[in-house]
Amino acid sequence: MNDETIHQEGPPWKRIAKYDTFKQADAKRAELSQEEDLQVKIHRCGPRGIYFAVKTRIDPSLVVEHLKKEEKARRKKRLSKKRRKK
Repeated sequence: MNDETIHQEGPPWKRIAKYDTFKQADAKRAELSQEEDLQVKIHRCGPRGIYFAVKTRIDPSLVVEHLKKEEKARRKKRLSKKRRKK
């Protein structure tokens, strides 16, 4: 049985801060990870990976729910326009 899953991209990551040491970046990551709906990661950056960037984004599952609500509102608006034309 061959199960193929389709990968969907989530919202983009935003760089919050850049540190010289991993300890500083890890402290900031620990502070930010207290928020519930936020994903946090540490990424090596710079020439030869000498800096550590702390990046965050909103949880992708929450973004999908928000997009569904927007799409529903858009469809409703379009349908009401069609009804007015009659």
